[in-house]
Amino acid sequence: MSILDNRPALKAEIDKVAEVALYLWQKGWAERNGGNITVNISEWVDDEMQKLPAISEPRPIGKRLEHLEGCWFYCKGTGKRMRDLARKPMENGSIIRILPGCESYEIVADAPVAPTSELPSHLAVHDDLLAKGSPYRASLHTHPIELVALTHSRKWMQKDVATNMLWSMIPETKAFCPRGLGMVPYMLPSSVELAEATIKALNDDYDVVMWEKHGVFAVDTDIISAFDQVDVLNKSAQIYIAARNMGFEPEGMSQAQMRDLSEAFALPK
Repeated sequence: MSILDNRPALKAEIDKVAEVALYLWQKGWAERNGGNITVNISEWVDDEMQKLPAISEPRPIGKRLEHLEGCWFYCKGTGKRMRDLARKPMENGSIIRILPGCESYEIVADAPVAPTSELPSHLAVHDDLLAKGSPYRASLHTHPIELVALTHSRKWMQKDVATNMLWSMIPETKAFCPRGLGMVPYMLPSSVELAEATIKALNDDYDVVMWEKHGVFAVDTDIISAFDQVDVLNKSAQIYIAARNMGFEPEGMSQAQMRDLSEAFALPK
């Protein structure tokens, strides 16, 4: 038996996670156990689920996240591979609930798969999203090759330099990723400092944040939408690199052309 049985809406959300996990593996963005996915599934929790016993001992989050009271999450398991999660999401991830006091959690289903080691960072972002009243419920961390390559140059780590280049490569990038790409300098993976810097970048009005020499962190309404933003941004990076490999610097759309695009589609930037 699975907690997903007879819960089609919840299963549909977990199926989205499995779909994205497959895409990440196929694109080469999820080597070994690389990358993480965390989705707030609270809106699909029914009364029967609320009564389910835990299948793990309470585990500390490491800090109090007061806006997560009563929340439930699907989390990729620590050490689990995206290619395996794509086939069997409930064997390579788990559903957890935040305990009263908002300082710990317990695993509820289907198996006691320990969540990602980056869970405290992901939960801190979700806490901040809820505090802001954001509709975003999914967070994605992955390693898109061309975007990571850009961060090995100081030029692209400057504020909005990469954003403007990526927007200029193809109109769809600005249309579908209208907040651009925030940049966070290198920090130790899974560290409190990296989590805090990521939240600050998201609060600076970005939906996708680049971690220097590491990967991206994206948030959106669901995991498919979060993936789409990264996919579109990385396509622009591929176009730029393809032009450079052909021996020229791509011209890109002009600032005037991009302003016209923003006005025509009522984009936020």
